[in-house]
Formats: sequence, C-alpha cells, structure tokens
Amino acid sequence: MKTKFLSNILLMLIWVFLTGEYNFNNFLFGFLLSFIILWILSGFEDKSAKKYFKIIPKIISFFLFFIWELTKANIQVAYEVITPNLNMKPGIVGLPLDAKTDLEITLLANLITLTPGTLALDVSTDRSVLYVHAMYVVDKKDFIEDIKQGFEKRLLEILR
Repeated sequence: MKTKFLSNILLMLIWVFLTGEYNFNNFLFGFLLSFIILWILSGFEDKSAKKYFKIIPKIISFFLFFIWELTKANIQVAYEVITPNLNMKPGIVGLPLDAKTDLEITLLANLITLTPGTLALDVSTDRSVLYVHAMYVVDKKDFIEDIKQGFEKRLLEILR
C-alpha cells in the first residue's frame, strides 16, 4: 500500500512539473489523475492494491464529512452566541464504544472535541464508554446514534 501511495505522489508531482502550474487545483487534479491511472494499471492483482484503492476514497469522504460537521457545529454555536435566547440543552452522555484500541479511541475523542459544542471528557476504565459533554442534547439516543453512525463508523472504516 505504501508503494501505491508513493507512486501516486510521484505521478502527481510529475504532472505538476510538466504543466508548470503550482496551485492547489493542479496538485489535486494530478493526484486524482494518477490515482485513476494506477487503479487501471493495477488490475487489482494484490491485496495491498485493493486496500489502497478502497481506503483513499474513504479518507476523502471522511475529510469532507468532518468539514461538513465542523461547519454545521460552528453555525449552531455562532447562532447561540448572537441570539439573546438560550436554546442549549447541555448534558453529559455516556457513548458506548465500538473502538477498541488506544489509537481509535484517541482519534474519536479528538474529533469530538474539535467539533464546537462537544467535548470528550473521559473514558471508562474498561475502555467501553466515552463520556462526552455536549451543548445540545435533546435526545440522548439520537445524540449517541449520530456520533456512532457518523464519526465512529467512518473512522473505524479507515483504521480497520
């Protein structure tokens, strides 16, 4: 998988140097073009190629999902700040974890904390529950389901 990624980067750099335009769009286009070329040439002959060509779209999808969630949370918190009424329903929720390793739990906790209005507080001693403080907890079941089907599911798809 590392060799596919390095090949992808090398082909992207070759594209950028040949076109002579050093801007973000050209780097992005070069990366996507080289990804497609490598995908066609590989023919899925080995497991590392299959994994690489599955994980890159998932990473891009995860990044776009995180930006969307970050934008929504920023707008929600900004609205709360500029309006005179308090619409908050703060609460602490115990989030049962499917994430098992230290890396998975740490990344999930950091993603939750990076999103405005939520803060990962603690992990239970058996590492099965993550405690989260949130500004808007109308229904705890919906809140848990949103995180599990959003951040946790997508993160585990990439890491496992």
